[in-house]
Amino acid sequence: MAAPRSPGRQRERPRAAAAGSDQVHSWTLVPSQALDTAWRIAKGSVMMAVSLLVATLCYFRRLQLYLGHRLKWWIGYLQRKFKRNLSVEAEVDLLSYCAREWKGETPHAKLMRKAYEDLFWRHHIKCVRQVKRDNYDALRSVLFQIFSQGLSFPSWMKEKDIVKLPEKLLFSQGCNWIQQYSFGPEKYTGSNVFGKLRKCVELLKTQWTEFSGIKDYHKRGSMCNILFSDAILEYKLYEALKFIMLYQVTEVYEQMKTNKIIPSLFRLLFSRETSSDPLSFMMNHLNSVGDTCGLEQIDMFILGYSLEVKIKVFRLFKFNSRDFAMCYPEEPLPEWPEISLLTENDRHYHIPVF
Repeated sequence: MAAPRSPGRQRERPRAAAAGSDQVHSWTLVPSQALDTAWRIAKGSVMMAVSLLVATLCYFRRLQLYLGHRLKWWIGYLQRKFKRNLSVEAEVDLLSYCAREWKGETPHAKLMRKAYEDLFWRHHIKCVRQVKRDNYDALRSVLFQIFSQGLSFPSWMKEKDIVKLPEKLLFSQGCNWIQQYSFGPEKYTGSNVFGKLRKCVELLKTQWTEFSGIKDYHKRGSMCNILFSDAILEYKLYEALKFIMLYQVTEVYEQMKTNKIIPSLFRLLFSRETSSDPLSFMMNHLNSVGDTCGLEQIDMFILGYSLEVKIKVFRLFKFNSRDFAMCYPEEPLPEWPEISLLTENDRHYHIPVF
């Protein structure tokens, strides 16, 4: 018969089981705590990385917006600067230009539209180049076409060194009043006038020689775009043209004093009280050109005569009248080349393109 188990042994077994259970729990608890700690560290690192990435993206986004804004500003500034200096714009369709500029239903707007349509269909003018509106625009329109077409010097310029003309007026013809010549907005330059005029005329001679020697039409066009974007050079060229006009008036006046036959346009010029001689012509008319006014009609005659070109002007506000198309001078020599202008008011001029 088996002996009964003692109570002590029975109590030892639950203790051993409990000890084993605690040991197992401690083995599972340590990895769990380690994983939890690792997760918190990883989670913190990920959150920090995400925050840093978001901050970096926001920074670059703001930087992109700032740089884009600055780039847009500089592009606009350069475009405005270039456009401001571009005195002869690119060709645009004639009828499109008319439709944009004359939209109203007033009698004058209707007259302008009919005049532009007549230029397009009857005179075969397809495009127009807008010219900067200032008090030099008639001179600008004429000189641009002389250079872009590569026209040669007038015959009288080939026989004389035009750079020496300012001194010639003073020393050979005693025109000391030339010191009162005004350079556009400038009023009086005194004894320095001869040096300034010489530089202006020398620039005109150099540029004219260069353009007339270029045979390629597209190259002349590219060079014109560069030249007529430089306001300082333009200013000097137009003052040179004004002086050439004054020189011709003085020459014809000297011929008239010796009872030589002179062109009728000069007889008309000298018959006016405000231009009875070269000095009054300069003081009352020419000095204001480029400053407070542009060329008058009689000035256009003198300009065409001086440069030996036939300037044909379509005066749109005179449509359906005998004065719609005018030539300056009225009786040019057959060998003189022809250039064309159009005007809506006899004050501002544009360049038609056939």
